[in-house]
Amino acid sequence: MRIAVLGAGAWGTALAISASQRHSVTLWARDAEQAAAMQAQRCNQRYLPSIPFPEALTVCSVLPEALAALVADHDLAIIGTPMSGLRRMLQDIAGCAAPVAWLCKGFEPPDSKPFGLLAHEIHAQVTIESIANASVHEAARYGVLSGPSFAQEVARGQPTALVAASSRAEVRDALVEAFHSPTLRVYASDDVVGVEVGGAVKNVLAIATGLCDGLGLGLNARAALVTRGLAEMTRLGIALGAKAETFMGLSGLGDLVLTCTGDLSRNRQVGLLLAQGHTLSQAVASLGHVAEGVYSARTVAQRAHSLGVDMPITHSVVALLDGRILPADAVASLMGRVPVPELV
Repeated sequence: MRIAVLGAGAWGTALAISASQRHSVTLWARDAEQAAAMQAQRCNQRYLPSIPFPEALTVCSVLPEALAALVADHDLAIIGTPMSGLRRMLQDIAGCAAPVAWLCKGFEPPDSKPFGLLAHEIHAQVTIESIANASVHEAARYGVLSGPSFAQEVARGQPTALVAASSRAEVRDALVEAFHSPTLRVYASDDVVGVEVGGAVKNVLAIATGLCDGLGLGLNARAALVTRGLAEMTRLGIALGAKAETFMGLSGLGDLVLTCTGDLSRNRQVGLLLAQGHTLSQAVASLGHVAEGVYSARTVAQRAHSLGVDMPITHSVVALLDGRILPADAVASLMGRVPVPELV
């Protein structure tokens, strides 16, 4: 199988390393110097230092206008850019025959729009704009690969489970064939919306949990935040058309627990740093990587409001990130809410 991974960040590189144990993989980097260095050094020193590339992994850097031709020579295209770069990447490879799947988790920055979009909504817009036929989107072969996973562990071959979601069985099958291995188990789902919502909202909730841990509030408080966060995530997902059971799986509960408790979680680190008195700009700058929850929180709150969905933890995170409340105030506002039945 020939796989093109577009984006040489930590996650794209990790999956390229994993898949190239069994398949021929081309890893595309936007920066030509970075691509040349990785090809020569046979590793990604910036994001995954000391983890060697298998022989079947080739690194390249072609101009964006040549990406469609690059993808045309492969059986599957995997987009590993941050959410902010997804639309441009989809435009660059519009019309390619190979199935396309993305790894990014979150909402597109809203810019002048009322609120940002999920990845499959961006794909629908790009497909319609590029082909000028709304019905074509129904036949488009696309999907998402998500779940509880840190790039470093996948690159090292440590046991991991992911979910491959698409409305089309052939795309799910292609993703399973590409990435399923003795150390990486890939489950299939037809709930693209649910998988994307889980991947987006858990980043916001991880900021809240990092805040909780940074303030030293204890394990009871962390468990409460994770559990009530799962309820918020599920409410929003159902309102957007997802299946409730998806949120009890890998891309829901699984990814939420990992991101809220793992020391490698960038979003959790943001919460920890804010609790220590750092400003948001200082916290983000210290990471050196994208923390999608910082950019997704406001859109999650906006979409929830437009749908009449109650998400108090998310709203507290937004107020904190905006500087309207202090860390201790965010906790106090949540604990001071009017009691409600649990399963609401």
